[in-house]
Amino acid sequence: MIIGKGIKKSYQDLVVLKSVDIQIEKSEIVSIVGASGAGKSTLLHILGLLDQADAGEIEINGRSIQGLSAKQLALFRNRHIGFVFQFHHLLPEFTALENVCMPAYLGNRNEKTSQKNAQQLLERLGLGNRLHHKPNQLSGGEQQRVAVARALINQPDVVFADEPSGNLDSDKARELHQLFFDLRKDLQQTFVIVTHNEELANMSDRKIVMRDGQVV
Repeated sequence: MIIGKGIKKSYQDLVVLKSVDIQIEKSEIVSIVGASGAGKSTLLHILGLLDQADAGEIEINGRSIQGLSAKQLALFRNRHIGFVFQFHHLLPEFTALENVCMPAYLGNRNEKTSQKNAQQLLERLGLGNRLHHKPNQLSGGEQQRVAVARALINQPDVVFADEPSGNLDSDKARELHQLFFDLRKDLQQTFVIVTHNEELANMSDRKIVMRDGQVV
């Protein structure tokens, strides 16, 4: 699903990634772990095409992303990649259903079909009775499940999650972790997760450890 070769990234004099090689299989759940400052989130953002490497090659589901324009990268992200972050980043003025539909609307997908798919996703995630609630009417765990539904609405090839349970209590975190595995079982989704949560990391199919900008 993902091949990265020789990925390097620096910010001025600070070298963050030192020629990282990584390979992730389809339907695999992989955790990337390491101390703060090891380069985990930077690698995730580069693999997810939110940031650009200084050097290296990235291939996602057989497609090389080298040479794509900013517009082409945005289109590729919308169609093939989903994101879940530590803070849900839901739009406060919109309902749960509307928030989930946003990536589909941005991808010019049919409005009625998108709403139907969003409703099915939210029902699947136990939020069928919260479709028309705004974020401030939802608990932290519910907000994060809405964010997961939003990540899945365009049926992406891979979902990248950056500390997805970092803002949840232990019970809600455990529920979210199990949700990823249930989704993988049912939808054959690939998940790449940066986490400090040892329980989630140990549940994963594989754990990639980073230290000082390198995979160790």
